[in-house]
Order: sequence, then structure tokens, then C-alpha cells
Amino acid sequence: MAARRRRGPETAGGHLGEALPLEQKLVLYYWMRMTRTLEERLVALYRQTKVVGGLFRSLGQEADAVGSCFALESRDVMSPLIRNMGAMLVKGATPLEILKQYMAKGDSPTRGRELNIHFGDIGPAGSTRGFLGQISPLGDMVPVMAGVTMTFKMRGEDRVGLVYVGDGATSTGAFHEGINFAAVQRLPLVVIIENNGYAYSTPTAKQTAAKQFVDKAIGYGVYGEQCDGNDVLAVYDCTKRAVDRARAGEGVSLLELMTYRRKGHAEHDNQSYVPDGEIEQWAAENDPIDRFVRVLRDREGVSAETLAEIDARIVREIDAATDEAERSGVPDPLDALVGVYADPPAERPLWFREGADVSSLGKERPEGWGTWDASKGGTR
Repeated sequence: MAARRRRGPETAGGHLGEALPLEQKLVLYYWMRMTRTLEERLVALYRQTKVVGGLFRSLGQEADAVGSCFALESRDVMSPLIRNMGAMLVKGATPLEILKQYMAKGDSPTRGRELNIHFGDIGPAGSTRGFLGQISPLGDMVPVMAGVTMTFKMRGEDRVGLVYVGDGATSTGAFHEGINFAAVQRLPLVVIIENNGYAYSTPTAKQTAAKQFVDKAIGYGVYGEQCDGNDVLAVYDCTKRAVDRARAGEGVSLLELMTYRRKGHAEHDNQSYVPDGEIEQWAAENDPIDRFVRVLRDREGVSAETLAEIDARIVREIDAATDEAERSGVPDPLDALVGVYADPPAERPLWFREGADVSSLGKERPEGWGTWDASKGGTR
């Protein structure tokens, strides 16, 4: 089956994003602004050393995550990447959960054992929010979501899966194997490639000879479409068509969303590899929130006061969530065992050393380990 590609969002059936009622468009604005404001709060906490581990921003990509996930239904399952906090929020994750997770609190979703948005809530439709905690290796969530959507097909469930990958992940074996399997099995899966121009610090042209990633759809025999990833309504439009196709039994879709991240791989990345002026140009000319604000004001007649009220509501919600997260305590050391075993044991710390002779570190650290200190003596 040859892949079809559409450059623009128009279809014979009309623009699904434009057809959304104003109330829903304001919800899209809420989630985009919530994503950016929450990330800004996390930056402040990171600089106060209250965030444990790395901080990964989606500045400039908010329309990708929000617009695409908004096309899903509650029974569907979504697998995010580190820059898809907006999709997590749309799917039901709360700012409080995300703040506690980043701050490694004892009552965070993973009890302080994982980073950023690496947590999930997946299970039977209707009983969970339907997002699958990511794993870090690039492209690996594609075969995982192929397996998830295979269960939908085998059970005859009217559910769809959506998985995000970056442009760099398309060069991995896991991406190829996962989408190829899903294509052959005609699984209800939507694969979104967020083309933000860089795989960490590697420009797209230096990691693939493909002119555009949507062309890869042809090789897998699946439907492909490319759209403006900084236009939230266009993102919703193309994703909604792909989701509807999957639900109708028409198999996999590969979507390429053209966007740009205005922050480095993580907050510690100074982006020295980016040409001078590139970030500033995207900020001035193609910011997804600024573009959507113009749509809401000029085409929908939304007042500045209405948008300001939404902004103020978001700040109040994040302030309250931050205060509550800061009051939470640190994890109990034995929480590390919870969720690892079917019946988590309650063990004494260092129980495995009971009865052992540990009087000399020299007996436990042979010279071959590279940590041997001959001055400490002991048996090698």
C-alpha cells in the first residue's frame, strides 16, 4: 500500500481543527500555556537545586504534544517522550504529580525512583488515564506500543495507541522493527515524529539522508502525513484523521510534525552547536503559543482579558501545586524495593552482609576494580 502525503491540513471533509468549538480551542490554549508555565516553574526549582536530575524543556514544541494528544479519547493509550509533558497533562497527569516526580518526593508517582515524566497509568479502558511511562533508549517505545496495540486488536477493543519519537530515533533499529511489525499486523497505532531539527546536538542533515521523515512511511507501506507542528489546530487536524483511520481498522499512520526546540537537550545544554540567531528567529516568528493567541484574538474574537484570566488561573494552580509538593517528604530508603518484586520484602538495610567479615575494605575491592588502595592493606 503506497503512503499518501498531504502538505497542508485541508481535506475534502474540512479542517477538523478549525471546526472545533471555541470552548475546545480555549482548552487547547489552557494546556499549551499550562505546559510552558509549569516548565518555567520547574526551571526556577531546578536553579534552587530542588529538582533532582535533569530538566528537559519543550519550549517551542507545546503545540505538538497538546494538539496531538487532544485528538485521542480517554480509552486510548499514549506513550510520551521527555518533551511531551503537554501530552501527559492533556491525558490526565497533574501538575502536582509532575512537580513531585521532578523533585523526587517520597509520595511522587515513582516514590523518587525515576526522572521527570517517567511514570505511567495504564490498564483497562475507563479505569486508568492511559499513558505509558517512557523508557529512555531512543525508539524503544515504538515496539512497546506495537505490543500494546496488538492487545487491542486481539481483544477486539476499540482503542488506539499513539507514540512519540524524535527525529534521531528514526535512525534506530527499534524504530524500524516496531513500525514494521505494526504495519504488517495493521495495528491501530499512530507514530508521531517530532522533527525539531536536532538529535541532541546533531543536525538532521548529519544523521539521515532522507529529505523528509514522512518519506519513510512509503517503505513501511503505511499512511504518511507531514504538518506544521507549531500550528496547534493543524496538529490536531492531522492527528485526528490518523486516530480515526486507526480506529476504523486502517492500520498505522506515520506523522511528521515540523517544529523547533528553543532549549537544549536538557537545561544543562548551552546549545553551542546552534547557529547564531536561529533560536531568536524561531522565537520571534514561529512561537506556537503566540501564533495561537493571534488566531484566538483575530479570528475567534477572544478578548485579552479572557486569555489573561486563563493565565492567572494557571499560575494559581501551579502555585498551589508547588506549595504542596514542597511540603512532601523524601522517600524512605526501603521504598526502593516497592514495585520491584511481586511481594515487596521488608528487609533490614545491608542484610546481605550479615555474618560476613567486612572489617577491611581491601578484602572487598580487588586491585582489578581500579579502586584498590595498597595503603589500606588487607588481602587482595
